[in-house]
Order: sequence, then C-alpha cells, then structure tokens
Amino acid sequence: MGPKSARAYRTIREWVASGKYPPGAKLPSERTLEKELEIGRTQLRVVLAKLVAEGVLESHVRSSYRVPVRAVSVERPEGLESWQIHGERTVYDNRWVKLDLVDVEPPGVERFEHHVVRLHHVAISAVIDDQDRVLMLWRYRFVPDKWGWELPGGIVDDGEEPHATALREFEEETGWRPKSLDHVVTYQPMVGMVDSPHEIYVGRGATHVGDPTDIEEAGHVAWVPLSDVPGLMARDELMGSGTLVALLHVLASRAGGPSTASV
Repeated sequence: MGPKSARAYRTIREWVASGKYPPGAKLPSERTLEKELEIGRTQLRVVLAKLVAEGVLESHVRSSYRVPVRAVSVERPEGLESWQIHGERTVYDNRWVKLDLVDVEPPGVERFEHHVVRLHHVAISAVIDDQDRVLMLWRYRFVPDKWGWELPGGIVDDGEEPHATALREFEEETGWRPKSLDHVVTYQPMVGMVDSPHEIYVGRGATHVGDPTDIEEAGHVAWVPLSDVPGLMARDELMGSGTLVALLHVLASRAGGPSTASV
C-alpha cells in the first residue's frame, strides 16, 4: 500500500480499537470515507478489503461495512437462587457516605445483617490524543498517603447524566474539553460490601480551553504516553480502580483483545 492507503488503514484500525466505532457500528459511506481520509475510491476499497480479510471489519450489502460483534461463548447459568433481602436500617449517613445494615438470607443459610457502604455514583474518563497519549493528573491522596497518576473523574450530581458528569469533570480538572466520550462499562469496585457504581468513558481528542477550574482536584496535568502505562503500573503509580479499568481496557483493545460495547 502507498502512503495514503497506509494512513487510511491505520486510521480505520484506530477508530475500531479506540471505540469510535464500537462492535456492531456501521462505518460511514465510501463517499464520506473518501473525503474524511483524503483517499481515492479504488485505494479505499483496497484498504477496506484488507481490513475485512483481517477480521477488523465485515462487508455487507451495498458496499457497507460494520465492526464485527464478537460472540460470547459462555452461557449464563440457570436455576440459581438469589439472596432474599428482608429489610435494612441506616447506621450512619452524611453527604459523602452512608452505612446500612441489610437483613439478608442467602439460600440455605440463616438470616443475618450484612454491612453495606453506599458511596456516590462516579464517572471517569480516558481521553487519547493523536500521539497515543492519555491525559492524566498527578495527585496526592492522603488516605494511602501517596502521589500517583489518575484519570479525571468525579461524582454524578442528582439528576445529572453520567456522560454529562464525565465531560464536566474532565474540563474542570484538566482545562481540556473532550471532542467525544463513549461509554465503556459500568462496574462496582468492591461489589461484596460497597455500592458505588463507576462509569468508564473513553474518547479521542480534546481542545484546550483554559486553566483547570477545580483547583483542589487538578494537581499536575500531563499527556502521558500509553506506552508508559505498564511501567507506571509496575511502579505502583496508577491510583484508583477507575484509572486501572479504563487504561487496561484501552490497552487490551489496541492489542486486539475483546472489546466491550463502546470503547
């Protein structure tokens, strides 16, 4: 392939790996791709054919292309019983944390009270630039008494959509505005005892709009090469489960591993 074809090939692979076009998504028309990638129709079709042969894309009728939906081979087990919840009472409650005692009854086990810590709903974002760097914050956390790198994120306000939170917190903490953010996964960091849904978003590209407005949260803002992430992990300098989940997802997607709904 020539330089234009090679560039178009890399760009489309990057779109898929970063989740700009998640599994099941349809790519723009060939005419739109020609303009966006600045490439001729014949060269474009050679690139698309190569991506189809590699399994990166699927070809459909009328010269349309989609990102394959990766099948899941594991079936959900059937016939298992859930725990019964008979009630709960609050032991402690303030604006940051709530502690409940929940009256539960697992199958075949006597009822007992289980501690449940309820924290806030959180949204966290990993934004990658065109040099394969991720925007991060170098911050001090007094609880573990250490410095480390974190992704921007924060609490979802009452009545606010998590996506709006992710956009707002990213700009407030970094001074950069993401061009887009796509949802990757919602998970619970300590599912056995703590209720705190974490929403992970990944995006590509950001525009600098000024200094961070959330001085307490900002710390030192820097674009960190994705290639440094394994080393930072080995040095124990990546803090927070949201940071780890988001970055591991990005690295796994780029390595050709399984992708979640929208990277």
